[in-house]
Amino acid sequence: MEQRYFTEEHRLLQGMVREFARSEVEPVASEMDRQGQFPTDLVAKLAKLGLMGVPIPSEFGGAGMDTVAYTIAVHELGVVDASLGITVAAHTSLGTMPILMFGSEQLKKKYLAPLAQGELIGAFGLTEPQAGSDAGATRTRAERRKDRYIVNGQKIFCTNAGIAGVIIFTARLIEDGEDLGICNFLVETGTSGLRTGPPEKKMGWRASDTRSLYFEDVEIPLENLVGEASRGFSQFLEVLAGGRISVGALALGTAEGAYRRALSYSLEREAFGQTISKFQAVQFKLADMATQFEAAKHLVYHAAWLKDQGYNIVKESAMAKLFASEIAMDITSEAIQIHGGYGYIREYQVERFFRDAKALAIGEGTSEIQRMLIAREILKEAELS
Repeated sequence: MEQRYFTEEHRLLQGMVREFARSEVEPVASEMDRQGQFPTDLVAKLAKLGLMGVPIPSEFGGAGMDTVAYTIAVHELGVVDASLGITVAAHTSLGTMPILMFGSEQLKKKYLAPLAQGELIGAFGLTEPQAGSDAGATRTRAERRKDRYIVNGQKIFCTNAGIAGVIIFTARLIEDGEDLGICNFLVETGTSGLRTGPPEKKMGWRASDTRSLYFEDVEIPLENLVGEASRGFSQFLEVLAGGRISVGALALGTAEGAYRRALSYSLEREAFGQTISKFQAVQFKLADMATQFEAAKHLVYHAAWLKDQGYNIVKESAMAKLFASEIAMDITSEAIQIHGGYGYIREYQVERFFRDAKALAIGEGTSEIQRMLIAREILKEAELS
């Protein structure tokens, strides 16, 4: 797989991120999870390494690399800590890429470099109390009044919201009393009327920052509309299609981290006079885990490569996200089973990977939504053939 998709530059990046993850992140990941502590210092170090703007062009302060490179970075971070991985993924795919993809030159010049260099952290507000999978049910409103928009509404489950400097969010654009549909907007944190809730108490991803956002007569300038009003809904769907690749990458990392721990444990743990790796029941589990992981890896990196080639990736990114997130749940569960009672104990860490894995099949489109997208695309292809 690597021979097909990786260049020498990709391999160098992989080695760098892997070394950083093992030396800097792994020693503190469990403790950060226990305390629910956001890794401020680690994010600052990632920024110095250029990992907060991997796919952002160098002209805008980024590393100027491609989607495959970005996938590598999120994957390798996920092997040791999904919380840090989702922090980078949400910042990049959702908090920065909409500006690069659809923002005006003014917005690009003002925000891309600070975001790509980690001076600002980005976030994205999409989900609402009554609008989860049904994103079209968005109730947050941005009403135009002369030279500004007045925003009212609420967003929930916003990754990075409490530490972000810039937030992209969706809202219904209202002009002269007419609803023009859902569009994307940018707001700086600290803007009057914008309030963040307390950190959510989550089952997994405990060291990532997740909060609600409250808009109470928030005033933002007209130039903070991101993209074209007439294409707002389709544009944020395009953003999400790319974001699913990063969630797939995080699923790969989560699955690989649990699998490697289970494999290592099986070679050390003895029962009935031999290591448990000698028992066929354990061998079959390891074989299935390795096979699932390799299949998911091909789907995820293929989707990333297709995106870099300019192809429509709606189907492929949905397949990658769906399969990788679901096998992550399977593999982390089996990793606990191989560990036996120790797998249920925090010290052995696989329980953390199991808790982290569940969010992957929910965030950025549930598994059910991914199946809908895939079915829609394959039926469309069948009708055209």
